[in-house]
Amino acid sequence: MKIISVSQLTGYIKEKLESDLVLSNVWVRGEISNFKHHSSGHMYFTLKDQASALRCVMFKSRNCNLGFTPQEGMAVIARGYVTVYERDGQYQLYVEEMHRQGIGALYMAFLQLKEKLEKEGLFDQQRKRPLPAFPGKVGVVTSPTGAAVRDIITVMTRRYPQVHIILIPVAVQGDDAPVQIAQGIKLANTMAGLDVLIVGRGGGSIEELWAFNTEIVARSIYESKVPVVSAVGHETDFTIADFVADRRAPTPSAAAEIVVPDCTEIQKYLSALYQRLVMGMRNNLSALRERVDRAGESRVLKRPKDELYRKTQELDYMTRRLGQAMIVQLNGKKTALALQVSRLDDLSPLATMKRGYSICRDSKGRTIKQASKVRPGEGIEVLMLDGSLDCRVERVKEGNYVKKES
Repeated sequence: MKIISVSQLTGYIKEKLESDLVLSNVWVRGEISNFKHHSSGHMYFTLKDQASALRCVMFKSRNCNLGFTPQEGMAVIARGYVTVYERDGQYQLYVEEMHRQGIGALYMAFLQLKEKLEKEGLFDQQRKRPLPAFPGKVGVVTSPTGAAVRDIITVMTRRYPQVHIILIPVAVQGDDAPVQIAQGIKLANTMAGLDVLIVGRGGGSIEELWAFNTEIVARSIYESKVPVVSAVGHETDFTIADFVADRRAPTPSAAAEIVVPDCTEIQKYLSALYQRLVMGMRNNLSALRERVDRAGESRVLKRPKDELYRKTQELDYMTRRLGQAMIVQLNGKKTALALQVSRLDDLSPLATMKRGYSICRDSKGRTIKQASKVRPGEGIEVLMLDGSLDCRVERVKEGNYVKKES
C-alpha cells in the first residue's frame, strides 16, 4: 500500500484537470454571486445555477477590457480553463473572457466566424491597402435614411468640398441586409474612378449590427478592388467587417475624417511651407549678396593684374633657379665624366706602351702572356706605340723577370 501526502494528491488531481482538453478551454453559463473586485484589480466570484456552484477568478490582465461591470445575480457566460488552487485544494475556473448571457449566442457565432476567416487569411495585415491621400470619388454603402450617411456627407463636404460622394443605398439591419450590403460593395467596384469605399452604419445593439458580422459581407469586402473603410457603430463596437477592411473607423464621422483631408489644414500647411520657402529664399539671397559684396572688396577683383604679376615674377624666379640647377648638374656630370675618362686612360694599353712597353701576339693574333707558350722558330708580332715588328723567335729563355706582389 502506497501512502502519499495531501500535496501530492492535490498535484496529481491538478495535473489530470489541466491535461483534459475539454477543461482547458470551456464555456460556462451561470449567475454571478459573491463578487469581489480586489484592490489588486483581480476579480473573484462564484458562478452558480440551481444545483451547483463554481469558484472563479478573472485576473486584472483579462478583465481590464471587460465591456461591463459584473454585478450580483447577473447571468453571464465565461470562457476559461479549470485547474486546482493547491492551497485550498479546490478546483476553480480561471476566466479569460466573459459576456452577459443575453449576447452569448451571437457572440459565440461571432467568435466562430472570426476564427474561421482569420485562418483563411482574410485579416492578414500584409494585404491591407493604403488609402489615397486626395480621393476624387468616395463611395458610401449604407442606409440612405440613417444618421450615419448625414454625418459622413456633412464631415466630408466640410473638410474637402471638392470630393464627389456616391451613395449606394442598402439596408443595414434585418434579414436582407447582408445580401444588400454585399451587392452594394460589388456594385461600387464596377464604378469607374472610385478611389475609396466607406461601408457602415450608426450605433446599435449587437443584433442591429449583426449584418456586418456575416460571412457574405466579410468576403465581399475582402474581394473588393477598391480600398474599404469599415465604419460600424460606436468606438467600442467591433465587427468582422472591421477586421477584413483596409482601415477601421470607430464611427461613421471618423471614417469621413480618415478618408478625406481637411482643406483648412492643407491650406495652413501650404501657407506655412510658402512662408518657409520665402524665408529660405530671402536668407539665401542675403547670403549671396554678402558673398558678392565680400568678393567685390577683395584684392583679386580690385587689382586683378597683381596676381598675374606675382605669378609672372614667380615664374621668372623658378626659371632662373631651374637654369642654375641645370648648370650645376651639368658641371657635376662633366667632372664625373672626366674622372671616368682619366681612369680609363690609365688602364689603356696605349698608356702602358707610352712608358716603353710592347705587346706580343702569335700568328693567330692572340696575346702572348708566357714565354713557355712560344717555341723557337715561331713567328710573332710585336706591337709598339708607333708601329709593329714581325719577328721570329730564335731562342726561349725561361725565368721569372716580374717580381710577384707579396
